[in-house]
This record gives sequence, structure tokens and C-alpha cells, in this order.
Amino acid sequence: MRKLLAGATVALAGLGLAMPAMAQDALTLQLKWVTQAQFAGYYVAKEKGFYEEADLDVTIKPGGPDIAPVQVLAGGGADIVVDWMPSALAAREKGVALVNIAQPFERSGMMLTCRKETGIEKPADFKGKTLGVWFSGNEYPFLSWMSQLGLSTEGGDDGVTVIKQGFNVDPLIQKQADCISTMTYNEYGQVLDAGIPAEELVVFNYTDQGVATLEDGLYVLEEDLQKPEMVDAYARFVKASMKGWSYAAENPEEAAEIVLDNDMTGAQTMAHQTFMMGEIAKLLGDDGALDTAAADNTVGVLMSGGSDPVITKEPEGAWTSVVTDKAAEMD
Repeated sequence: MRKLLAGATVALAGLGLAMPAMAQDALTLQLKWVTQAQFAGYYVAKEKGFYEEADLDVTIKPGGPDIAPVQVLAGGGADIVVDWMPSALAAREKGVALVNIAQPFERSGMMLTCRKETGIEKPADFKGKTLGVWFSGNEYPFLSWMSQLGLSTEGGDDGVTVIKQGFNVDPLIQKQADCISTMTYNEYGQVLDAGIPAEELVVFNYTDQGVATLEDGLYVLEEDLQKPEMVDAYARFVKASMKGWSYAAENPEEAAEIVLDNDMTGAQTMAHQTFMMGEIAKLLGDDGALDTAAADNTVGVLMSGGSDPVITKEPEGAWTSVVTDKAAEMD
């Protein structure tokens, strides 16, 4: 299609006729969660014109508690989704042919945050405790971790009691749970803002515990990677998005303002979004290329779930470098 347009442009120019503007390639990005600095790079790329410079017309769809990115992608509602690798691999094993084309976040930000007064000092101390966990695909790393520790998630003195945590920190503040799930760039800051100082907390970072999995990767459908024009568009999208992430990391306050401008709910604050952007900058890679060793580690974590692993076999074709390789070749 692009060659046909180029040929038509040359022909019109030869006839001395006005040349039509090249049509931008339209792409829709479905976010994993609501508009916040977790996705600042994409909003910055759109606001600063990086997508337009790449000849792309990008629509960004916020996520939410009732939105499953995988379902949106499979249903044709998006071309690219932001998702965590555990949920993407679980969906792939169930028949949705998701493929990771880029990994802007090269490190995990997931933690379990506990009140020190509970007596928890090490993972073995979780036994008999109540832990808050996110679901909707975010529970997979936690369940694998508990399996490795030999702790049942069905409660009792020899296991842990799991409560389905909303996307807030209320269970810890209200002492409904001894520990809750937090991200370095979001909920941990909310706990501090709620008045619990860091010295009264014990934090277990999933990376430190050897159970980290990859988060916030970019996924597309395998069938679309068979189309050269889509691979080209994806490569330009990744290149422009990483330019957006780089700008956001270097200009956290401006990035936070851009996020707020796109938050139609009015729920976000400048202070928290700036904090979030500063922490997210610590997780970013340079060019979006996937570290296959980290992907293999994610697979290992997910397959170590005892009698009920998240995935039952090593995935084939679940990630590709064809898009980031092409992006690296672009000026």
C-alpha cells in the first residue's frame, strides 16, 4: 500500500499536480490499567508529536478493572496491548496467540509490603498470615512464589490466607491484611502518604526473592506479524514510544502534567504522578528490546507452581525480536 501511494505521488509531481498528504497508519493501543504515569511514555509520544513524526495515528485506550487487554486484542478492539508476561503467557497457552514484540520495562516493580508490627521479617514468617493479592492475571507471580515456599494459599496455620485486594492500600491501612501487594512506583507511595513511615514497614521485592516476572510488555496477535506492513508500523510505534519514555524519564514533571491532561477521571494528582514517573524511570530499558534471559526466568517462575502451575509447558513463539530489530535500524 505504501509503495502504491509513493508511486502515485511521483506521478502527480511529474504532472505538476498537487501531491496529496501521505495517510498515517492508524494503530490503537490498549493500556493495562487507567491513565497514570505507568503509561506516560505513550502519552508523551503522542503529545510531543513523536507518533506523528513516525507517520502514525495512535489512539490510546485506558484500561480499568472491567477491561481485559487480551480480550480487547482478540476481539479486534486494539492492535497492541500493554500486559504483564504472566497473563500473556497464560492466555497464549489457552489459545490466544499473543506475542511480545517489545519490553519497555526491563525490571519488575512488584513487591509485598507488610507492617513490621506483624512480626514478619522473612518469607517463612508469612505462614498463618493474611496477604492481600491482586487478581485478574496479576496473582500469578504471587501464587508461584507461595508454591516455591511450600505455603498453601487455602489458609490455616501452615498456609496463608489470601484476600482479593482491590487496587488500593486499604487492607494494610485498616489492618485487614498483614501484607499487601504494592508496586514500587504506585501503591508503596500510597502507603507512605497514608501516614505509615518506611521504618514501620517490611518490603519484599519480587526481584530480590528471585520470583520477578516481566511487566508492561507490548503484545500483538501472532497473525498480524505475518503482514510486513504491520511489522513496519509496529517498529515505528516502538521507536516512537521509546523516544516518549526517554523524554518522560528526563522530564518527570512535564510527563506527569501530560498524564493529568489525559486523565478524564480527575482522580490523579500531580504529586503522585511525579513520584510515580521518577520510580518508573528506574525500571525502563533503553530501546525496548526484550531480554530473553528475563523472559526465560519468567517462564521458570510460572512453571514452578507445584501441582497447579500458571503454565504447563515452555511456550514457543511467545516473543520475537523482529520488531525491535527493525526499529533499531530506523534513523
